[in-house]
Amino acid sequence: MDSNQPTPVTPQPPQGGRGGGGGGSGFSAILAVFLSFVAIFVMMMNQSPSTIRNGLSILHQVPEGHVGVYWRGGALQKTITDPGFHLKLPFITHYEPVQVTLQTDQVRDIPCGTKGGVMINFEKIEVVNRLHKDYVHDTLLNYGVQYDNTWIYDKIHHEINQFCSSHSLQQVYIDVFDQIDEKMKDALQGDCTRYAPGIEIISVRVTNPTIPESIRRNFEQMEEERTKVLIAIEKQRVVEKEAETSKKMAISEAEKIANVSKILMEQKLMEKESARRQQEIENQIYMAREKSLADAYFYRALKEAEANKLKLTPQFLELKFIEAIADNTKIFFGEKIPSMFLDQRLLGNFLQQLSRNVSEEEKSTA
Repeated sequence: MDSNQPTPVTPQPPQGGRGGGGGGSGFSAILAVFLSFVAIFVMMMNQSPSTIRNGLSILHQVPEGHVGVYWRGGALQKTITDPGFHLKLPFITHYEPVQVTLQTDQVRDIPCGTKGGVMINFEKIEVVNRLHKDYVHDTLLNYGVQYDNTWIYDKIHHEINQFCSSHSLQQVYIDVFDQIDEKMKDALQGDCTRYAPGIEIISVRVTNPTIPESIRRNFEQMEEERTKVLIAIEKQRVVEKEAETSKKMAISEAEKIANVSKILMEQKLMEKESARRQQEIENQIYMAREKSLADAYFYRALKEAEANKLKLTPQFLELKFIEAIADNTKIFFGEKIPSMFLDQRLLGNFLQQLSRNVSEEEKSTA
């Protein structure tokens, strides 16, 4: 061999096998992290957007009329937050707002069969209810966030079917339809008070059920006939009321006329009574006047009689006799004149006898 030719160099294997092994383990770690992110992404994609936002958010808001309820690792926490802003751990703590004010749940399309086998359907039943704040944790712990599915939606279906199965179509559709609201409310509240005391049933509103068309037409005809009967009864009542009103008006008019006649009669009687009293007064005045005059005449006559008695003396009578003879202007002619004119002694004796009789009467009277 030529000493001037180069000597071939044999390539040596790379040393430091640990360096090659370090590159492989780093790739495995990167792959594991990548697969973890892919798994988290897949889990997030399988959830709703609100749940994703809920899991990612740190700051969250509890709206007014609600309280905040939290789960950590699927376990319900006892922490209950009031309305406002609050903090939580993302991906670890899950949050849900729960309404504690009045809410209305609408239960739709409730089929049921009546006692007679007729299928009817209640299109909508509204249940006004409220979950008390103090019972939020116990209620959600036992029945979950959708507690109203158990105690309102499912319960309404059960109670409506129970009610329909024990009543006929006539009762459900007409006779006791106005009682269904209260019966449903009492049934719901009874079970809620026993098993879920935090739920308060305020009211229940039941709409008219949908019944088969042929039966509905029959009911409409029945209702039409009933309406006609009610109208006839009402007309009869109106006629009776009008007759009664006319009767009352006639009685009132007759009473008014009678009262007016009575008043006029009383007025006339009062006038007559007043005239009678006036006449009595006038009669009394007249009688008093006449009595006074009579008394006066009697007294006058009595006094005149007494005076005349006192005057009945022989001398006075003789005087009067002489005056009477003197007043006589007759003149007698003839051979013989009347003996009365001549016989003066006869006259005197007569007068004396008369005076004695008067005196004796006075003594006997005294």
